[in-house]
Amino acid sequence: AQAYERWSGEERQSTLGATGTGSGKTEAFLWPSIDSGGRHKGEEGIKASLIYEMNALANDQAGRIAEAVNDTQALEGVRAGLYVGDEEENPAIRMGEDHVITSRQTLRRSPPDVLLTNYKMLDYLLTRPADAQLWRYNDPETLRYLVVDELHTFDGAQGTDLACLIRRLKDRLGAEAGDRCCIGTSATLGGAEDFGALRDYAENVFGEPFEKGSVIGEQRKEASSFLRDVSCKTIPGPSATDELRPDAYASPETYVE
Repeated sequence: AQAYERWSGEERQSTLGATGTGSGKTEAFLWPSIDSGGRHKGEEGIKASLIYEMNALANDQAGRIAEAVNDTQALEGVRAGLYVGDEEENPAIRMGEDHVITSRQTLRRSPPDVLLTNYKMLDYLLTRPADAQLWRYNDPETLRYLVVDELHTFDGAQGTDLACLIRRLKDRLGAEAGDRCCIGTSATLGGAEDFGALRDYAENVFGEPFEKGSVIGEQRKEASSFLRDVSCKTIPGPSATDELRPDAYASPETYVE
């Protein structure tokens, strides 16, 4: 929720999400990224670029974006494109319930609102004349979100490559520091004692300022605090395995009770 507040709305702020697996980091940046496309539907150019180290993760999140757009009326018309690896034999030319646009010809002809790619492909998108068309409608302020998922994987030479690519992208767009919201996420970026070093690391990678308070870490709650508004007398433990079998109850409502 804290990351979402920083990443959404017009006063978006560059932030690192350094919380554990399953804590909602992906939703916290996917929804503002897609919403940016929804708020600026009809305006040409890429509004959010999501950069991944692994194609598998990009493919998974592309499916989640497709589902979100399909299920949300306010996002009707938002276009997302996946540009990774080799092109499929039968690439998708339009959005679907479970897929984004994968046809490179379509993406070049009509750039998407949200672009998912990997850092190696981003190099091609900045150098190959055919792919350079993707950015032709972008002015310095069009690209509102620049996301690097699993930021911890970009260390050493690979981190240097990514940092150079981001600077080349900003140069291509004529962008200045602070023109976009930069987002980095990872479940293994370190604890609170490392936040100063993490901010320095993010500034080196993105070439953007990450002020104090820009790292969202874990803030664990006791079960009693988390459940304070729930009429729950006891908290099930390991010995309650049999009681927690859904098929032992007459209905889902009874099971939840």
